[in-house]
Amino acid sequence: MKKMKRKEHFRVYTYATWGTIFLVWFLVTEFGLVSSRLIPSPEQVIYSFIEIMQNGYNGIPLWSHVGISLYRLFIASSLAFITAVPLGLMSGYFKRFRAVIDSVVQFYRPLPPLAYYTFLILWLGIDESSKITLLYLAAFAPIYLACVSAVSTIDENYLLSAESLGASKKDIFFTVVLPASMPEVFTGLRTAIGIAYTTLVSAEMVAATSGVGWMVIDASRYLKSDIMFIGIIIMGITGVLLDWGLRKLETKLVFWKGKQ
Repeated sequence: MKKMKRKEHFRVYTYATWGTIFLVWFLVTEFGLVSSRLIPSPEQVIYSFIEIMQNGYNGIPLWSHVGISLYRLFIASSLAFITAVPLGLMSGYFKRFRAVIDSVVQFYRPLPPLAYYTFLILWLGIDESSKITLLYLAAFAPIYLACVSAVSTIDENYLLSAESLGASKKDIFFTVVLPASMPEVFTGLRTAIGIAYTTLVSAEMVAATSGVGWMVIDASRYLKSDIMFIGIIIMGITGVLLDWGLRKLETKLVFWKGKQ
């Protein structure tokens, strides 16, 4: 009961923060302190949003822009999760395996996406393959590193106890290493989706005609700040919803997190 009251207490601060942000936004635009080309008014953003909902942007419905962006993000993040988790856990558990994989990941991880996106377009074409590959590479590294870190923080007494009971390396991996690593794996997945979402704008900058990221870039060329605000708000809200869904999924699947 106390825990629920505490959560409600903290929510008041969250609501107050966002209320303050919207109030400042309204006052700044209402009194003309900043040009509407730089910061559109809330009314202007709402009006443009209703217009896009009715007529679409560039002849494409708004839900199609959101849908194609989420499709690219979902496919890339799913592929990254499927490949990075086993590679990361094995790299953390088997040092020889880590010696092969880790240096490659550490090499490309700090590179800006646009630095190699041109090569991806040359190799894979301008269709969805190059965009999904770019998002995949952005999402892969955080999940991989989280898995490696998770294995290294496992209490060695658990591994030694399992060994003393006659468990094989394979048994230890699946019954001790994997369950103990899952909380950090989910943290890595949440981070990866956030990074992939920020990379989405880069992926939709070149040779794209749809997507929320492309909509923001296209609007910026014509100084349509209201459209840019709409795209940014949509990306922010969908990002929060995705993170909320992952946290809910984590509490269901990793129910032992935080328990001794």
